[in-house]
Amino acid sequence: MTSASGGAGMVDWNLAVSTATRLARPGPEVTREEAARVVSELRRHALEAEEHVRGYTELRPARLADAEATPVLVVDRPGWVRANVAGFRTIVQPLVDRLQARRSETAGAALFGSLGEKATGVEVGALLAFLSTKVLGQYETFAPAALPAAPDSPAGLFDKPRRGPEPPGPGRLLLVAPNIVQVERELDVDPHDFRLWVCLHEETHRTQFSAVPWLRDHIQSEVQSFLAQTDVDPGALLERAREALADGVPGLGGRGDGSGPSTLLEAVQSPAQREVLGRLTAVMSLLEGHADVVMDGVGPAVVPSVAEIREKFQRRRDRGAGRLDLVLRRLLGMDAKLRQYQDGAVFVRGVVDRVGMAGFNRVWTSPNTLPTKEEVHDPAAWVARVAR
Repeated sequence: MTSASGGAGMVDWNLAVSTATRLARPGPEVTREEAARVVSELRRHALEAEEHVRGYTELRPARLADAEATPVLVVDRPGWVRANVAGFRTIVQPLVDRLQARRSETAGAALFGSLGEKATGVEVGALLAFLSTKVLGQYETFAPAALPAAPDSPAGLFDKPRRGPEPPGPGRLLLVAPNIVQVERELDVDPHDFRLWVCLHEETHRTQFSAVPWLRDHIQSEVQSFLAQTDVDPGALLERAREALADGVPGLGGRGDGSGPSTLLEAVQSPAQREVLGRLTAVMSLLEGHADVVMDGVGPAVVPSVAEIREKFQRRRDRGAGRLDLVLRRLLGMDAKLRQYQDGAVFVRGVVDRVGMAGFNRVWTSPNTLPTKEEVHDPAAWVARVAR
């Protein structure tokens, strides 16, 4: 990818960051003193959530060093953008290498490549600008180390993540303070309860990866397998999309009879990619659903208004912010992300009801004990295969 020093690549990441920073809407209005209190409270809640989550899930770090090496960063929207640029650059590098190799064989590729890097940089920046206003927290599985609080950030309070291209570290937890404040105001809920509730969800992800050492490598392997199957021939991709439009992508001119892929994104994937994506969808549903169950399970003991928060938050999640927001959510695959929360939570509760938390925790034994895409919708099938 294009590095900070400028190098041949497929995306101008410097332009992506500057575009996202310029286009992202400002966060809610707060005074310097209010901002300082929010940042301080989020850091305190993140530490408090750690023990709550470990006690409820019965998961402990495999090595204390693993937990200590995954920092918790409180960031603003530009900080979130920089962090995600680092993750993108790390995870898609093998695909970029293949595209660059193909480009080198094409006449005139250098000229068009330079223009393409700029165009793609603007597109990625616009995407990040939109998403930077939506995310409350995020566990970054593939991320370089972090810098301490940045003196040039608003109010000098926020952490400043590196944006690469350093080798990935063990992961890091991001809490996006402006978005948390904005949502707690929109929902009109107790801000202290809501901040702890969010931290419980995100800390669950941190605990998952620190307690299950093989999980990170497994996900990375699956992602790299998906990217390795990507067809870099534009003609082949266009032909696959054309066939999908004729054969059944609903709403895109096809028959929509269920015989073909359900989205255009699926249409340009190879059968091998769809198989990998099915496994990734299952594991992500598990991780997200587990975190949702934990945040609500711990909640009654430490978050007095958890029932009100869940009800209001779920209504907001279901309806979206507006018509344009709903369209963008669907185009970007965010609706699929929301289904992961719902499907995963049903799976986790279904298993725990049958075999308890200790029985459920057999899911973390190895990649072979993870639920399949079908088992996510049938907890009893997973119990029969693994827990008994």
